[in-house]
Amino acid sequence: MNAFESVLIGGTWRASQDARASFRAFDPTSGEEIGPQFPLSGAADIEAALAAASEAAIALAACAPERIAGFLDAYAAAIEADAETLVNLAHAETALPREPRLAKVELPRTTNQLRQAAQAVRTSSWTQPTIDTHAGLRSHFAPLTKPVVVFGPNNFPFAFNAVAGSDFASAIAAQNPVIAKAHPAHPATSRRLAYLAHLAVLDAGLPAASVQMLYDFDYTLGAGIAGDARVGAIGFTGSRAGGLALKAAADAAGVPIYAEMSSVNPVFLLPGALAERGAELAQEFFASCTLGSGQFCTNPGVMVVPQGAHGDAFVAAASRLFTDAPASVLFSQHVRNQFRRGLAALVDAGAQVLAHGRDSAEAGYRQAPALLGVDARQFLAATQALMTEVFGPASLIVRASGIAEMVAIARALDGNLTGTLYTSKQDRIDDDAATEIARALRPRIGRLIGNKMPTGVAVSAAMNHGGPYPATSHSGFTAVGMPTAIRRFAALHSYDQVPPRLLPEDLRDANPRGFQRLVDGVWTTANVAAGETS
Repeated sequence: MNAFESVLIGGTWRASQDARASFRAFDPTSGEEIGPQFPLSGAADIEAALAAASEAAIALAACAPERIAGFLDAYAAAIEADAETLVNLAHAETALPREPRLAKVELPRTTNQLRQAAQAVRTSSWTQPTIDTHAGLRSHFAPLTKPVVVFGPNNFPFAFNAVAGSDFASAIAAQNPVIAKAHPAHPATSRRLAYLAHLAVLDAGLPAASVQMLYDFDYTLGAGIAGDARVGAIGFTGSRAGGLALKAAADAAGVPIYAEMSSVNPVFLLPGALAERGAELAQEFFASCTLGSGQFCTNPGVMVVPQGAHGDAFVAAASRLFTDAPASVLFSQHVRNQFRRGLAALVDAGAQVLAHGRDSAEAGYRQAPALLGVDARQFLAATQALMTEVFGPASLIVRASGIAEMVAIARALDGNLTGTLYTSKQDRIDDDAATEIARALRPRIGRLIGNKMPTGVAVSAAMNHGGPYPATSHSGFTAVGMPTAIRRFAALHSYDQVPPRLLPEDLRDANPRGFQRLVDGVWTTANVAAGETS
C-alpha cells in the first residue's frame, strides 16, 4: 500500500504514479521530522498534471467571469472558516508565530488578495478593454488558454503559497488552470489549502483540473516543466539560483516566467535624519532586520550610513542591539546553512563583523543575528560580492563620506525590489541630497520608500512588488496588487474590423455591466455611440 499522501491531479486526490522518494516536514524549533510522508513526484505525475491542465484550460477560458469570481470568494471564505487548522499547521511547519503573524496578518492578507482578484474579475478591470472607434480596433487582456505553473516559496505559507497566494489568485483570475508546486517546508499546510481550493472549484462548477498540486519534484523535472511549450507562464518566488535555472529552461521554450529572486533592499540614512532621531532609527532598523528571523524578501540587507559622529552613534546603537539579541529560529537547515555561507562570503569580500548575537545550544535551526560593515571605497571596489543576499537576520552597513559617495553607491547597485530614503522630518535639510540619491536609485528599484523600513508589502492596486533584474525576471510587473498582477498571466488580444457580434463582451458597443473602458483615449463606462464603429 502506498503510504504517501495523495497528490491532486486531474480533479482527484490520488496516489503518486511514480514517486521517486518521500519526505516529511520538519519542526524548525527541534529539527525533528513531523507529519505524514509526502511523495517526491516523478515525470508521470507531471505529465498527468500537464495533460489535465491543458484540457481544462480551454474550458476554464470559456467560463463566465462570475463563476471565476465566485470560486475566489468562496475559497477565501473557506480559508477563514478553517483558520485555526491552517494556522496550527503552518506554525508547526515554519515556527512562525500564530499571533499575530499567521492568524492576524498573513492569513487575512491571503483572503484579502483572493477577494481583490474576484473583484477585478467582476469589474473586468484586469482585461483593460480599449476601443479605437476611428481605426476600428479593439483590444483587451484575455486568458492564455494554457496552464500556469506556480512555484511557492518557503517564507509565506499562506500569502505566497503556490495554491493560495498572489500568483495563484492572479492566474485563476485570468482564467488559467494552475499546477501548484508546493514548497517542501510546509507540505501539510499546502495540502490543506489545496483540499479547500478543490472543494471550492467543484462547488463553483469550474473544470475539476483548474487547481492541481504536487508537493515536490527534483530540479531536473522542474526545468523540464518550465521548458514545456504546453505551459502558458510560470510564477516563481525563491532563490536567484533556482529562478535563473527555471528561467533558462523557460526562455529556451518561449515560456514567460515571472520570477522574484533576490534583493538587498538598500536603505540610505541621510545626515538630517540621523541627527534628528538616530537612536530611534537604530531600533527601527534592528526590528525590521530581525522580524520573522529576517526571512523576508524585503529585508534591509544594505544600510548606507554617513560617516561622522551621528553615523558612529547609529552604528554603535545598532551593534548593541544585534549583540544582545538571542538566536532566532530559521525555516530549515538549508536556510541556516545558506545564511552562514552568505556571511562568510561577505567577510571574504572584505566586510568586518560589527556584531553577532547570542548563539544558542538549543535544538532546531537557530541562528544569532549578525551585523557587518564596510566603507564606501570597499563596497564600490567589490560591489557584486558585497551585494550577496543573506536570507535571514543580517545586514551590511556601508559608511559613506558624503552625498557623492551615497550617489555612487546607488549607481553601483543591481536591481532590487525596494530602496529607502530616510530624511529629516523637522525641516528640509535632506531634500536636495535625497533628490540626487533618488535620481540614481530610481532605475534600480521597483518601489521607492520614504522614512520607513522596507519589510512588508501592502496588497494594493498601487503596489509594485517587483523590480529590475536580477530582483525579478521582468521589471514591468508586480507579484502583488490587483488588477496589475493578473496581467502577468494574460495574453493581449486585438480585434481589427471584427463584427460586433463576434467580439468579447467587454469590447462590444453596449456596456450593460458598466465596465471601465478606454474609448478613444477617454476612460468611460458609457456605451459606444451608434455610428462610431466600423
